[in-house]
Amino acid sequence: MAADLNTIREIAVRVAAAQGIEVVNVELRGGGKARTLRITIDKPEGVTHEDCAMVSRDVSTILDVEDAVQGPAYTLEVSSPGLDRQLVRPEDYRRFTGSRLKLTTREPVNGNRHFEARLQRFEEGKLILETIPGKKKPKPGHPQAGQQIEIDLANVEKANLVPEI
Repeated sequence: MAADLNTIREIAVRVAAAQGIEVVNVELRGGGKARTLRITIDKPEGVTHEDCAMVSRDVSTILDVEDAVQGPAYTLEVSSPGLDRQLVRPEDYRRFTGSRLKLTTREPVNGNRHFEARLQRFEEGKLILETIPGKKKPKPGHPQAGQQIEIDLANVEKANLVPEI
């Protein structure tokens, strides 16, 4: 086995938690000599370069000692989720209630799969969104600005925050 992501995640969580940092995501991309292990971290007051460096250094040391990533060499990247962070877990939706987001569903809702909206609430596995006018004029039958839409979390294919600066 080349790498066990659960083991890698456990190591990253253990290192990050000791510093009050949350592990948002762990992924291993690529193959052969071009493998990249990405660890995304966050904390309420924001992630600093020092946070990323510390997590990278400590996780790298433990991964090497425990030989958790076998096979060809890999590049370790540790970063913050960024302003347009992806929302994945229920906690993400709770934390960012009131935020603007772009969302794609697996199955159409009211004839549409793509939404730009403000997350009003997240309860019982459902997102309550209020649509926001896009740059283009909406097509007939598509949600109008200010319309409330309910979407099951299980139907969300991808959701990202939209930075409001």
